[in-house]
Amino acid sequence: MTTAPSIQAVKDYFLALQTTICETLEAIDGKARFSIENIETGGGGRSRPRVIDNGPHLERGAVQFTHSVGDSLPPAASGRNPHLAGRGFQAAAISMIMHPRNPYAPIFHANLRFFLIDEEHWHFGGGFDLTPFYPFAEDVLHWHKVAESACAPFSADLYSQLKNWCDEYFYLSHRQEPRGVGGLFFDDWNEGGFDASFDLTRSIGDRILEAYVPILERRKDIEYGERETEFQLYRRGRYAEFNLAIDRGTRYGIQSGRRIESVLASMPPRAIWKYNWQPEPGSPEAVLYDEYLKPRDWLSELT
Repeated sequence: MTTAPSIQAVKDYFLALQTTICETLEAIDGKARFSIENIETGGGGRSRPRVIDNGPHLERGAVQFTHSVGDSLPPAASGRNPHLAGRGFQAAAISMIMHPRNPYAPIFHANLRFFLIDEEHWHFGGGFDLTPFYPFAEDVLHWHKVAESACAPFSADLYSQLKNWCDEYFYLSHRQEPRGVGGLFFDDWNEGGFDASFDLTRSIGDRILEAYVPILERRKDIEYGERETEFQLYRRGRYAEFNLAIDRGTRYGIQSGRRIESVLASMPPRAIWKYNWQPEPGSPEAVLYDEYLKPRDWLSELT
């Protein structure tokens, strides 16, 4: 017998996950602490944004929880499901972004979400992806091995499906360039009923720290200079472009009337744009473009 969809069960999981992730990352940074706010929103909703700033290792990070209640799905949420437009809904979500200070430590992003219209119309979505500046093969391989392990209990081809979906979504079409080295992405997911879909969501959520923490620990203390920082800031500009021009989550947050400080907390604290900049052939910066900013079968090619 399949359990009826439960917004409360999802909220409880997301809130507990937010606490665990914030506590873990605070310990790694060693100095900075996440802010804590509890904001009541319309219709009985709730927001709990948590932001960390100016730490020795985490220059900016955000781990946001929201529970939204609305009379009508915003276009960013109903565009792929026009039959649900105009329907009342509840949504629970956790989203996070880390902008490390060290250019050798990659940007990390993850989000998980649940939309409930009624017992017949609901879905999960989310995933995680990695955006390095100076990539390391062992980091990318570790990231995708953990992603594969999150999918393994469900079907043999699920990792490939969600990995390809991630490659397609996190793509700057106006530059014909992937955002990073990918990971997992899924949307409008209700396969197997609520229990099975929630199990997949938790399997991904429970591996977020397993995927990212070893990479951050390995790279946060590497020596770097002005050249690496300049490249980091330039590549952060690409991240800002994606969030502002493409990301459905950003559009949803704006369209749904969420507090704009929370919506834009995922933006990097510093970024630069350079006109028509190209990496010097054979340089460490060129490695990112030549070897990593392309869809690849990471598990087979890097093993």
